Amino acid sequence: MRIPGFTRSLVALALLSALAAPAAQAQAAAAKASGPRTYTIDRNHSSIGFRIRHLVSNVDGRFGDFAGTITYDSAKPENSSVDVTVQATSIDTDTPRRDDDLRSDNFFDVAKYPTLTFKSVSIQKKSANELTLTGDLTMHGVTKRITVPVDVLGTMPFRGGEKAGFSTTFEVNRKDYGITWNRALDNGGALLGDDVKVTINLETGWEPPKPAEAPSPTPAPTPSKPSTR
Repeated sequence: MRIPGFTRSLVALALLSALAAPAAQAQAAAAKASGPRTYTIDRNHSSIGFRIRHLVSNVDGRFGDFAGTITYDSAKPENSSVDVTVQATSIDTDTPRRDDDLRSDNFFDVAKYPTLTFKSVSIQKKSANELTLTGDLTMHGVTKRITVPVDVLGTMPFRGGEKAGFSTTFEVNRKDYGITWNRALDNGGALLGDDVKVTINLETGWEPPKPAEAPSPTPAPTPSKPSTR
């Protein structure tokens, strides 16, 4: 039996609509999922390091224990936020004796001030991949508001979730935070510099929320046996 041209057009339109439906549903789901996402810092692929002047050279160090989250909205970066905590005792300059001194009350006094924290108060978009981050840095019991540049290294799907990378480099004056120990040299000058260069590279991960588990059905009551008396 021959199908008239008009009928064939209707059939083709119906097939196209059926094929397009999954794509439309996927686009709707993607739109629903857009907006701020909270990424957790992956410590195994991140680093928080610093550099300070020593005599005529520089000494590098790092903190090995830190955690935090970055809530990032790529469409509206001003809706983003940062919250990071660093364990001061995890300081490491590859020299155990020096590290013990840095943990003492000469420097970080980790027994009294066990953590360093940073909490953002505002984020501004500077360019497609550059942000300006302002927040409160607390170190050695002193809180100062600082503004630092942030490079957005990119985002990508990963194992059903998403990865996002960020980096920043900035300087702080350790004396602003009450870390003032130094030693004058016989020929003038001091053992240590005051400005500390901080370099942070973060790889973070986001996972979609897991669907709520359906409640277990309530078992039906066991019927009682009739009395035999």
